[in-house]
Amino acid sequence: MAWRILVFSLSQVLGLLLGWWYGGAWGAAVGGALAGWCWFAADLGRGLRVLRWFRHGDLDALPQPMHGLWGQALDRVRRLLRAQQLQIQERESQLDDIFAALQASPNGLVLLDSEGHIEWCNQIACAHFGFDAERDRMQLLGNLVRDPDFTAYLASKDYAHGVVLQGRSSTPSRPVRLSVHIYPHGQGRKLMLSRDITALEQAEAMRRDFVANVSHEIRTPLTVLTGFVETLQTLKLSPEENERYLALMAQQAMRMQNVVQGLLTLSRLEDSPWPGKGEWVSVQRLLEQCADEGRALSQLLTRNQPQHHTMVFPLPAPAEGLGEIAGIQSELLSALSNLVANAVRYTPASGSITVRWRWLDDGGAVFSVQDTGPGIDPKHVPRLTERFYRVDHSRSRETGGTGLGLSIVKHVLQRHDAVLEIDSKPGRGSTFSVHFPASRVRKPHNALAMPTPGAG
Repeated sequence: MAWRILVFSLSQVLGLLLGWWYGGAWGAAVGGALAGWCWFAADLGRGLRVLRWFRHGDLDALPQPMHGLWGQALDRVRRLLRAQQLQIQERESQLDDIFAALQASPNGLVLLDSEGHIEWCNQIACAHFGFDAERDRMQLLGNLVRDPDFTAYLASKDYAHGVVLQGRSSTPSRPVRLSVHIYPHGQGRKLMLSRDITALEQAEAMRRDFVANVSHEIRTPLTVLTGFVETLQTLKLSPEENERYLALMAQQAMRMQNVVQGLLTLSRLEDSPWPGKGEWVSVQRLLEQCADEGRALSQLLTRNQPQHHTMVFPLPAPAEGLGEIAGIQSELLSALSNLVANAVRYTPASGSITVRWRWLDDGGAVFSVQDTGPGIDPKHVPRLTERFYRVDHSRSRETGGTGLGLSIVKHVLQRHDAVLEIDSKPGRGSTFSVHFPASRVRKPHNALAMPTPGAG
């Protein structure tokens, strides 16, 4: 301000002196007036330049440096605008980070305005509902999601609870279920959250089936045992009847014991650490044990029948054996013998079971069990490894099955990096193949000189 007064005063003095020099007293008056107007015009020009810059607001196009009041005002405004611009950039960066985090969310997110238009949605929401983030922006949500349940939910405006819908990519063979919940916020705005709950519903269904199956498996033999105990307590029976009832009771007790043992085995497999690759198990020894257990079970099931199973196992190999598998012997024997036992149980006495072991070109190996049983409908194959799942309940119980065998097989093979493949058709028998990767098996030293072991 002092500089402004000083410049104005100097211009007046200069105008008065020049006017006095040229025209005396009247000249001094005119000179002072002209000096004042010149100073005013110059100051007005600086003000107009500042005003013009205010209108454009471009920090990269500042007016030429100026002094005085306008220079100070311009400098302060520039600093405020620069600070504001930095704040805006920082907030935009934070907003970008927030939207990036929302994009990374495993759930679908849709932002809606007060009228229900889509302002923004992430890629998961696009996948859930078939949206296009650019094309469907500011479209009415109700026009894009036509599910009747969702339409009623949206119209009710009661968002205390969510609604479960069928996903856009859902098919009869692979259903997709979505949980959708709307959360109001702000001035009538809404946030819609969608979650894929397919796995949760499947897990819940499996849990219900598991509890129901366990209850059924335990309740049935308990009912039989209770009935026999009451009979023995209330009736006088002959020694032969006592012996028959006690044998049936022992059979039912063994059935419960097998179920409990199977559940304990599954629990141990799920909780114990995965086997390493430092311990090697002889393939030939495993096959010999499978053969012994398979033939013993076959004799037990066909003891009262005129015909017996034809069982074919790989021929004994030379001293070097058939190779080795890296893993835990007891688990591997449990899995492989379970496959042989299943083939024996479900194959008629006149049928045959063929067990093979062969090497693959990539260094892996395949253990397979082929039977001539009734075969399995393809719709049952994906669920065969579920606990207590049975294709034929009556047949399984007649042969002593617990419904846990293939579930144990699946867990053991997963722990040994192996894969179970099932090939079966009704009326044509079944083939269960276990594929071991090259990292889990090794050939005998003379494998190149040995012929591939055949069946016999």
